[in-house]
Amino acid sequence: MSKAFVKETDTADEFDEEVFLSPLPPASKNYITPGGYARLKEEYLWLLNKERPDVTAMVAWAAGNGDRSENGDYLYGKKRLREIDKRLRFLSKRLDMAEIIDPTAPREDPSRIFFGATVCYADQNGHEKTVSIVGIDEIDPLSGYISWISPAARALISAREGDTVTLLTPAGTERLDILSVDYQPIFIPPFKPVTSE
Repeated sequence: MSKAFVKETDTADEFDEEVFLSPLPPASKNYITPGGYARLKEEYLWLLNKERPDVTAMVAWAAGNGDRSENGDYLYGKKRLREIDKRLRFLSKRLDMAEIIDPTAPREDPSRIFFGATVCYADQNGHEKTVSIVGIDEIDPLSGYISWISPAARALISAREGDTVTLLTPAGTERLDILSVDYQPIFIPPFKPVTSE
């Protein structure tokens, strides 16, 4: 079939969702902190109970205004509904796959690094950095939250306080000296809906 007869969204939606959905390694669990899970759940419920009904009502109103082919409110509303439904499917899959890990739960060996650890390390130049190992939906580099599947987290996981680990970077190999390991609450900001007001 010629591309002239295919809507852009026919293939783009399926492709985008697959790319958007899975930075997880195959057959791995979706580890997440309680705060991260709560934020995803809040977003899901807001989209389902507030945003989607509001947009549906707007589309119904716009549909009653006559010719739909040139009705900007109707066309925008339908597009927005597709985006909301796509995000709801994504969130539903993420929540279903989630395995909640509380960073403050007692550990057999609290000096060893696992998911939820807050780690302070020094690079080979002596620069100290503190990172918390979180789920893929909780990444926030400005807060020092790195994904458990990131190269830095993979280098740190299973090491202990006082160990030196090797991190492979595009610039070469880097040594990291682990200064401290702590399991403390990780603050994940609550979901804030974006409003047009």
